[in-house]
Amino acid sequence: MKNSDEKGRPNLFKRFLLKLGPGLVTGAADDDPSGIVTYSMAGAQLGTSLLWMAWLTWPMMAAVQLMCARIGMVTGAGLGSALSKKFSKAILSLFCISLFAANAVNIGADLSGMGDSMTLLTGLNYHVFVLFFGFAIIYSIIKFKYSRIESVLKWLALALFAYVITAFIIRPDWSQVARDSFSLPDISNKKILEMVVAILGTTISPYLFFWQSAQEVEEEKSQGKNTDKARKNATEIEIKDRRTDVLTGTLLSNLVMFFIILTTALTLHKHGIVNISSSKEVALALRPLAGNFATLLYTVGIVAVGFLAIPTLAGSAAYAFCEVFRKPLGLNKKFPQATAFYIVIGISVLIGIVLNFFGIKPVDALYWSAVVNGLLAPFLLTAILLVARDGKIMEGQPSPWYNFIMVGITTLLMFAAGVGMFVL
Repeated sequence: MKNSDEKGRPNLFKRFLLKLGPGLVTGAADDDPSGIVTYSMAGAQLGTSLLWMAWLTWPMMAAVQLMCARIGMVTGAGLGSALSKKFSKAILSLFCISLFAANAVNIGADLSGMGDSMTLLTGLNYHVFVLFFGFAIIYSIIKFKYSRIESVLKWLALALFAYVITAFIIRPDWSQVARDSFSLPDISNKKILEMVVAILGTTISPYLFFWQSAQEVEEEKSQGKNTDKARKNATEIEIKDRRTDVLTGTLLSNLVMFFIILTTALTLHKHGIVNISSSKEVALALRPLAGNFATLLYTVGIVAVGFLAIPTLAGSAAYAFCEVFRKPLGLNKKFPQATAFYIVIGISVLIGIVLNFFGIKPVDALYWSAVVNGLLAPFLLTAILLVARDGKIMEGQPSPWYNFIMVGITTLLMFAAGVGMFVL
């Protein structure tokens, strides 16, 4: 009997799975409750007119995450450390504060979405779940090592398929979907342009830039490369493997965006339900239109991706601060060894918890945190571009020209969308 080596196929699939890591987790974390509700709002308010965004944002997101991954792999340090070699601490402090504020609001909104979902399933007050989920996440991040956390996050990424399944449950006319997927709307319309900025902000988010590069460093530390010198530079095979990882993660992220917009367009928008004030309302509205199973998938998916995204949101701010201010950091370190790192994580989540007790409308927080990210991202991308092409900082392995051009186009589009929103 032939073994798996001779057959080839099982080992080929296994090798593919082994390549998945930071890119998959980062891509999946992009579809946090904030993203899910933003995409749901796009479908409910504008129907299928923004389905094309999924095809636009995939290459943009992939190019950005590949550039950030390369920075982490070849410098042996995170994005904040690389930026520190090019920009003043004053400028980077402004980036860190903006990132921290946007992430804390995002965490609060994500916890709200998770709490709403559990209230729908159990009938209990959502504040109970906000407290439980918030403190459970803080405890888990402090208690467990990076390898355990990454393993759990990779499995949680499977929850995103709930939104793909939900779209198939409603049995759309796929020929019409194909036509709508490549039909451009009037982007001079302020409402459409504002939604484009929100989608760009929740898809190409600053926290993902820092998380991607930081996880490259964590991966190398978990392999025993505990010094900056040992982590510097990357082989062509390592870069190729990460390309597979990032392309897979970003493809999954954008497919989920596509199917969420499609589901809400063909249910909520089609029946005139355009004003959404919470993820709970989306799920309740889906029940009579798509059935109980679709509602269950939507709500369970929000809880699962919340557990995936919140550590990423809180961790990215902590990495940024500690890299810029040169403090001990890392998910493999114990609390006494990286006190400042874990304090930033804890404060981020605690602010998110507190926001839920001040009567802030969850969807307003979710949506506007996405818009803020959309406005902040192009400035940060400009800084990343300057670092990525600096041969000295990049240890003689700068980002290739085609990656530079794609990220440059992404940066210009995000600037244009943000300016256009205000001009209109």
